Amino acid sequence: MNQLLWLRTDLRVSDNSALAAAMSAGPTVALYLITPGQWHAHDDAPCKVDFWLRNLAELSLRLSELNVPLLIRTVQDWQAVPAVIADLCRTHEIGTLHVNDEYGVNEQRRDEAVAEALRETHTSMRRHLDQLLFAPGTITTLSGGYFKVFSQFRKVCYARLAGSLPACLPVPDRQASLPIANDSVPQTVDGFAQPSDYLRSLWPAGEDFAQLRLAQFAEDDLADYQQRRDFPAEPGTSQISAYLAAGVVSPRQCLHAALRANRGEHDSGNPGAVTWINELLWREFYKHILVGYPHVSMGRGFRRETEALPWRHAPDELTAWQQGHTGFPIIDAAMRQLLATGWMHNRLRMIVAMFLSKNLLIDWREGERWFMQNLIDGDLAANNGGWQWSASTGTDSVPYFRLFNPLSQSAKFDPDGRFLRRWLPELAELDKRAIHNPAKLNGLFAAVDYPTPIIDLPMSRDRALTAFRQLGEAL
Repeated sequence: MNQLLWLRTDLRVSDNSALAAAMSAGPTVALYLITPGQWHAHDDAPCKVDFWLRNLAELSLRLSELNVPLLIRTVQDWQAVPAVIADLCRTHEIGTLHVNDEYGVNEQRRDEAVAEALRETHTSMRRHLDQLLFAPGTITTLSGGYFKVFSQFRKVCYARLAGSLPACLPVPDRQASLPIANDSVPQTVDGFAQPSDYLRSLWPAGEDFAQLRLAQFAEDDLADYQQRRDFPAEPGTSQISAYLAAGVVSPRQCLHAALRANRGEHDSGNPGAVTWINELLWREFYKHILVGYPHVSMGRGFRRETEALPWRHAPDELTAWQQGHTGFPIIDAAMRQLLATGWMHNRLRMIVAMFLSKNLLIDWREGERWFMQNLIDGDLAANNGGWQWSASTGTDSVPYFRLFNPLSQSAKFDPDGRFLRRWLPELAELDKRAIHNPAKLNGLFAAVDYPTPIIDLPMSRDRALTAFRQLGEAL
C-alpha cells in the first residue's frame, strides 16, 4: 500500500527519519498543511512563515527528483487536520502515515487526534524520532524522572553518545513515478506579510545551502567558537538555528559535523567544538522539558511559585523595549537587529530578556511572545527555556539576584562599539567609551537624536530583588 509522509518541521530529504521509513515501506506521497489560524495562535513570525514556504519550494524540487509527489492543503487550524488527513488516506489508499515527532502540548494533542481519526480507516500511524538525538523519556534520573538540571542531563547524554552515536540517514533512492500531480507551493499566506528582501537574503532557502553553511562553520569558525560567540560584532556563531528550527538540517547532522572537526570527541578536545555540542544539548534539554513538564508550553512558569510575582503593567516601557527605544544602546541595538533580520545574537537575547523581566519587571511572557512574533528561528522549547532562564522562573535558571547590567555588558562584549554603530547610526560619531552610555554626556546628550533612559538602573535592580525576596518570604 501507499505511504503518506506528513511534513512539518522537517523540510529536507537527507537524514529525514519519516521519509526514509516511508520510502522503504512502499510508494510514498508527501503532504504539507498550511494552517494560518494555528500559526497566528502560536505567534509564528511572518519571516518564519516565509522561510518555511521558501524551503518547502526547494524541498518540492528535491522530492520531485525522488518521484515523491507533494500535496498541499490549507485548513484554518489543527482542529480540521484529522478529517483532512483521514480523507487523503482513503483517497490515496494509504497504508501508513509517517510523521516525525513534535513535542509541544498542542502538537502532541494534534497527533493523538489524527491517530484517533485513522482508527476508523485502514491506515496506521507511525511516529519517528527526528528532531532530537534521544527520545524524551530515555534520558532520565535514577528514579525515572525527567532531569531539571542541565549539567546532570548532559552527563547522561555524554555517556549515551560515547556508547552509541545516532547515525545520519542517506537520501532515499528514487521510487517509481506515481500518477499523482504535484501541488504548487504558494509564495505567500494571507495574514503573513512577506519580509524585506534584505532579511530574506540573510537566510537563503534549501538544505544544500544549510549544509554548506554548516560545513563552513565547522571548518572555519568552530575552533574559535568558545572565544568569539559572546561578541555580537563578530561572525562567531553558526547561523544554523533557523535551519534547525525548520528542520532543513537535523541535529544529528550538526553533531556529526562537530565531531568530524573534533576528531570524534564530544566532551574533550577543541573547546569550541565542545561548547557548540553543549549548545545542541541545551536545545535537546529544553525539548525534553516540554514533554516532562508540559505546563511550560501552556504559558506557565516552570517554577509554579513564580506565578505570584508582581509583574508590572507598563505598556509604554514594553513598547520602548520592543522597538529599541529604551535609551540603553545594547538593548536598543539588539532589538533593532531582531526587527531587521529576524534573528538576535544569543548573548543579546539573555541581556534583553533580563532587562525586560527584571529591570522593567514586565512579565517574561510578553517578551517570549514578542520574540516568537519576530524570530525566524522561533522554537517553542528553546525560546521558552531561554526566557524562563533569564527571568529566574525556569528549570536550572539563573539565580533571581543575578541581573545583567546592560552598560557593563555592552562595554565587555562590544568594547569598540562596532555592533552599536551598526544598528544605532545616530550614535555612530560617539567614541568607544561614550557610545555605551550616551546619557553621561550631560549637555552634549541633547544634540544626539537618541532617547533618554526609560529607567534608573539601580532603582530597577532594587525593585526586582525586592519582588523576588518578598515572593520567597510569602511561601
